[in-house]
Amino acid sequence: MPRPEWHEYFMLIAKLVAIRSGCNSRPTGAVIVKDKRILATGYNGPMPGAWHCTDKGPNYCFRREKGIPDIDKYNYCRASHAEANAIAQAARFGISLEGASLYCTLAPCYVCLKLIASAGIKEIYYEYDYESRDFERDSFWREAIKEAGLRVFQQIKVSEKTLQEVMEILKFPTSQRRLPPTL
Repeated sequence: MPRPEWHEYFMLIAKLVAIRSGCNSRPTGAVIVKDKRILATGYNGPMPGAWHCTDKGPNYCFRREKGIPDIDKYNYCRASHAEANAIAQAARFGISLEGASLYCTLAPCYVCLKLIASAGIKEIYYEYDYESRDFERDSFWREAIKEAGLRVFQQIKVSEKTLQEVMEILKFPTSQRRLPPTL
């Protein structure tokens, strides 16, 4: 089985991290990497020890239950974003992110973009665009990307071939022999 290239490898890990998300609306994951080594991971979820929206059932959203419109979602969502949680994890353990790369399943919002730039992360690789319905906010966000001092801001898709290989390996014990033992 061929090994995935580095970008696919780290994006696959970000996708796996996302399964820990406590958000029913849009589960996301992030991995921060430097010199091909993982420094921190994060998924969107509430403060440590707090309840997750997923704890209340598959269709529950705190913000939506309270009737808060999308325009004010950052102020009322229980979850911190995956990128923010990964940066906080690194800070908690004293890990410098200067010059690191971020792999995230969703392009970072403006708030996370400011955190990313402030943490010294220089490359962002994302799987999906943010898909906002607010043109004014999006144009402001695109300008902020230019100001963030990034070397790379690039969309990365995991190939179907690699996804199929992952599905195959997940079906079997990862330590199962591929070749017969030698005598």
